[in-house]
Amino acid sequence: MKEKTVGEAIENRRSVRIYDSKKPIDTALVKKCIEQAVLSPSSSNMQLWEFYHITSTEKRTEVAKACFNQPAAKTAQQLVVAVVRKDLWPNRIQANVDHLKATFLEKKDRNPKKEKGTLNYYQKTVADIYKNKIRLFDVFKALSLSIKGLSKPTYREIFKSDVRVIAHKSVALASQSFMLSMAGYSYDTCPMEGFDSVRIKKILELPSQAEISMIIGCGIRKAEGVYGERFRVPFENVYYEK
Repeated sequence: MKEKTVGEAIENRRSVRIYDSKKPIDTALVKKCIEQAVLSPSSSNMQLWEFYHITSTEKRTEVAKACFNQPAAKTAQQLVVAVVRKDLWPNRIQANVDHLKATFLEKKDRNPKKEKGTLNYYQKTVADIYKNKIRLFDVFKALSLSIKGLSKPTYREIFKSDVRVIAHKSVALASQSFMLSMAGYSYDTCPMEGFDSVRIKKILELPSQAEISMIIGCGIRKAEGVYGERFRVPFENVYYEK
């Protein structure tokens, strides 16, 4: 199979709603695309994501039913469920700290002050944002940030709702990387947001704190699986150079 260039993969990628049941896809290759997806950037390198690769017929049927049996799920050869795991923040912080400490030890010219600042970023700043220990979401904190922002640039997205958006953005970035990687191997995908999240979490045995970002149907398209020509609003309506 000839791999596509990045540009070719982007051009080829469409949201495919009907897959060819006579053309199976390689489970190992789909897994490889997920491995490439987790190389995507994530906010503060927290990597608050999990990907559930659904390959068994039984599980696919269950998940498709929870996706209202929409064609992109029902006809998919395989499914990938992208999950946001904000609740894993302590583990991810510790993983980053352990990695940084090991990296520091390998350096010949060490900078103790810089090392301490980097570790404090994870152990204090990031930790406070995720655990809301200092009640970042209350009115007084919001007022404080607004006043501070009058005199200098201020980071304002530190509230509980902001953190949720940040985590979902990171998972969406990885999901897009997965879909482009699949397109590079001439495999098709369709990201779906129409599903019963409670049932999906039950099927996958996920904790209540987990959130489903999207479910991605995977397979090889049928001609009728692409619903018409690609439509985008004119580029000049979305592009601004300053």
